[in-house]
Amino acid sequence: MAPVLRPRQSLPQDKFSGYFSNLKSQAYTDPSSSRGAGTHSIRSIAWNPQGTLVATGSADKTLRVWNPEKPHVKFSTELKGHSASIEKVAFNPTKDAELCSVSSDGVVKFWDVRTKACFNEVRGLGDALSLVWAPDGQTLLVGNRDDVVFVLSPSQSTPVSSHQQPVQTNQISFCWGGEKAFLATGDGRTRILTYPGFEPVFNLNYGPEPREFKLHGHTSSCLTVELQPTARYVATGGSDSIISLWDTTDLICQRTLSGISGPVRSISTSGRRLVERFSTLPVLTFWPGFTFDGSYIVAGSDEGSGVEVYHVETGDHVHTFKTAGSSPVVAWAPTRYCLAYCDLGVLRIVGVDPDRK
Repeated sequence: MAPVLRPRQSLPQDKFSGYFSNLKSQAYTDPSSSRGAGTHSIRSIAWNPQGTLVATGSADKTLRVWNPEKPHVKFSTELKGHSASIEKVAFNPTKDAELCSVSSDGVVKFWDVRTKACFNEVRGLGDALSLVWAPDGQTLLVGNRDDVVFVLSPSQSTPVSSHQQPVQTNQISFCWGGEKAFLATGDGRTRILTYPGFEPVFNLNYGPEPREFKLHGHTSSCLTVELQPTARYVATGGSDSIISLWDTTDLICQRTLSGISGPVRSISTSGRRLVERFSTLPVLTFWPGFTFDGSYIVAGSDEGSGVEVYHVETGDHVHTFKTAGSSPVVAWAPTRYCLAYCDLGVLRIVGVDPDRK
């Protein structure tokens, strides 16, 4: 039975910490998975568009889909077939039961989680590290450690196209209309490219010749990038332990968030897009990132022992989710204040049932 989706209400900043201080996190333990204390087995966490399923991909090749309302492993579904570490998982933003996973050996699999069937597979993509769906659910991008970005289709067994990047490319995300892609790069910048053309959207026209305009927000590698559900800000996270928030109208950095213990490996703001500032033809989709209302942002890091939450508009630190170890992978639910994160290799979720303390 699917969980009941309660009416969504935003939490004011002064009540956020008090709300979550009264809630306990729930562990979702897989006894058959090889995990050891201090070993971060979970490499990726993804919610489906309605927030009724959570998928985890692990370094021990385990791909599992959980029912957040029922934490016992017998209510979960294991999808078998990968032969290497699973680096990224992501649900199709337009189909609740269609999941994509990519492993470090360059194999991408498309799954129907209802039947447990792998209905398509793409091989030969190298040492893959990133995966993101286009908002319309028709194509997706996979990037590898050789900085090649592949365009894939769920219905084709070979890439639609490939694009060699001139700089180290980490995480990729889309604008909500799907016609622009943000690429976090190793030189501390974020590129903004057209999709599917992969051409710079903006150029600087002063100087001897035009130069590509990039968001320069970090003193070292930019590791992650996400668009706020309201599309007012683009958030970038770097190995300098800083989150930069960029206004999407003027592309100016409005504020930076610091105090994070280590490199920002993931940033999340649970959310559904409300306003489209990069597209004249908005497409309503769900996106695992900022909180559903875009008010809060959470940072995951592979150092420290806590998950930090900040208020987007003020930049204030509002809450710390205490953990036993570091939590490099975090993901807000797309429809409610519910946070999934890894802690010592185990999936934990807080806020799945706020009526049960």
